[in-house]
Amino acid sequence: QVQIVESGGGLVQTGGSLRLSCAASGIAVSSYSMSWYRQAPGKERELVASISNPAGITNYADTLRGRFTISRDNDKNTVYLQMNSPKPEDTAVYYCNAHRISTFRTPLDYWGQGTQVTVSS
Repeated sequence: QVQIVESGGGLVQTGGSLRLSCAASGIAVSSYSMSWYRQAPGKERELVASISNPAGITNYADTLRGRFTISRDNDKNTVYLQMNSPKPEDTAVYYCNAHRISTFRTPLDYWGQGTQVTVSS
């Protein structure tokens, strides 16, 4: 059974930092493209950052590049999102996603339950 569990969310002040974790079981994060998404109240879910498999190439939303960093620890089977200098507009529920194409050429997607991040000014 695949489980994706996010943690590390909470309340942070503008200019602070926060690190989100995404722990996977039942799959190897090194075999999936791993991504962080977020959804703010009344808005659509949007991509924050992704890291490809197996090369580990990272990609970021343009507005977040330079402030957020995605990384992966294959030994711990965990993906991280380091959030530096967050802003109130970064307030959202952050979700972790594991994605790959199956041997049957169908998409496989696993999602976590999300972790709330609130940034106060």
